[in-house]
Amino acid sequence: MRYNRLGRSEIEVSALCLGTMTWGEQNSEAEGFEQMDYAFEQGINFLDTAEMYSIATRAETYGRTEEIIGNWMAARGNRDKVVVATKVVGPSDRFPYIRGGTTRFNREHITAALEASLKRLRCDYVDLYQLHWPDRNTNTFGQLAYEHDAEEEMTSFEETLAALDDVVRAGKVRTVGLSNENPWGAMRFLTLAEAGKGPRMVSVQNAYSFLNRSFETRMAEVAIREDCRLLAYAPLAAGTLTGKYLDGAQPAGARRVLWPDNPRYRGAQADAAIRAYVDLARDHGLDPAQMALSFVASRPFLTAAIIGATSMAQLKTNIAAIDLDLSPSVLADIEAVHKIYTYPCP
Repeated sequence: MRYNRLGRSEIEVSALCLGTMTWGEQNSEAEGFEQMDYAFEQGINFLDTAEMYSIATRAETYGRTEEIIGNWMAARGNRDKVVVATKVVGPSDRFPYIRGGTTRFNREHITAALEASLKRLRCDYVDLYQLHWPDRNTNTFGQLAYEHDAEEEMTSFEETLAALDDVVRAGKVRTVGLSNENPWGAMRFLTLAEAGKGPRMVSVQNAYSFLNRSFETRMAEVAIREDCRLLAYAPLAAGTLTGKYLDGAQPAGARRVLWPDNPRYRGAQADAAIRAYVDLARDHGLDPAQMALSFVASRPFLTAAIIGATSMAQLKTNIAAIDLDLSPSVLADIEAVHKIYTYPCP
């Protein structure tokens, strides 16, 4: 396993981070324990979760993933060996059961969210506390065009940083980070931190995969120059880059089958790109999932690729990708496909 520093902190994290959002919905607590045990045996020391997990979020199960992680750390007695990242929900009308349906990045909500997460995680602090998506109207979750809303209400960056400063100074958070963020937002937070207005962001967790390499043009320079590097979520584009959905396949228990209304990695362009990458991998004698993960994990602007699995077979395949080095000819072929299918699923 390779390890990278988390921003400008002293925290070292594995280049693969174990994603957890299926635990409590698709996966039982026992299966979550089995995944964590195996991942840590393989050198992964980094777990990513969120207060709203498991996914798909429901009133009956939100927060359950953090509980499973907390129970595992308590059972194994290994909190000091685990780097735990979690997230506070941003503004949304989708979660009336989370803090009364009003979720903002102000002191009241950050404090309440963190205390609830710590209780579920059964610990006194988290290593990385992330803002799950911006507290403003911007183009996230696949929206390419920016549409400005002059009448929007948003929590100021200064107020958010002051609230984060409180929990860092209290010893309840070691570092802070962003998620689903854009260059303007990232630089505002970083500039204010440089001016002494609060803690410095150490990472940004955005989607990044063969189907969505927009981070390279929008955020990569910020990530490298500011040491606020990428935690890449969905490096397999919700499992589509394995090829398991090609030709209309509907594997039993797969997320696309269970939740068919999610459009993010669907469509004619997506299917054509997936087919091209899967064929490319097979032409080179590679597993499609491992090729996709190896590419993401090798990017110079990356801290960690977040892998997730619902079965141990998937998890073992994904973790083994860290030992794969792609040849120059494979990388050249990947770039050739990318030029044809540039951002099929932003």
